[in-house]
Amino acid sequence: MLNKKLQDKMNDQIKHELYSAYFYLSMAAYLESANLPGAAHWMRLQAQEEQEHAMKFFEHIHDRGGRVTLQAIDQPPTEFNGLLDVFEKTLEHEQKVTGLINDLYRLAVKEDDYASQIFLQWFVDEQVEEEKNASQIVEQIKMIGDHKGSLFMLDGHLGRRE
Repeated sequence: MLNKKLQDKMNDQIKHELYSAYFYLSMAAYLESANLPGAAHWMRLQAQEEQEHAMKFFEHIHDRGGRVTLQAIDQPPTEFNGLLDVFEKTLEHEQKVTGLINDLYRLAVKEDDYASQIFLQWFVDEQVEEEKNASQIVEQIKMIGDHKGSLFMLDGHLGRRE
């Protein structure tokens, strides 16, 4: 049985994961309007992935005899200052999510909830990948600078994400 403290924190995490999906979808909309369809595609897939993360928490709570209570999701920003700004905000956001996951894991350890620790280990590993991906793209955009041809090629590369 999932204890109340973990249930409440996991319900809060569902909200954060759904906000992440909303945040990345907003970025996708911005990138489409900036004529960067490859980057927009990358963000749409990222949004889908965040929805899947929310559902993992949803299912874990129910599997452990808890109750999901959905919370309000804030409106994400809609304006950005170019591709670099989008991916710097992506990296910042993923670092924040890493902190939230670490807090959840810490609580699972404190509460001696081994099943939740095992469940959360997947998210710990996932956050390493999320931060790495965002960081690499930020660095690539910085290397490109104002070179339009390279930006065009990077956009095409981002559009090949599966």
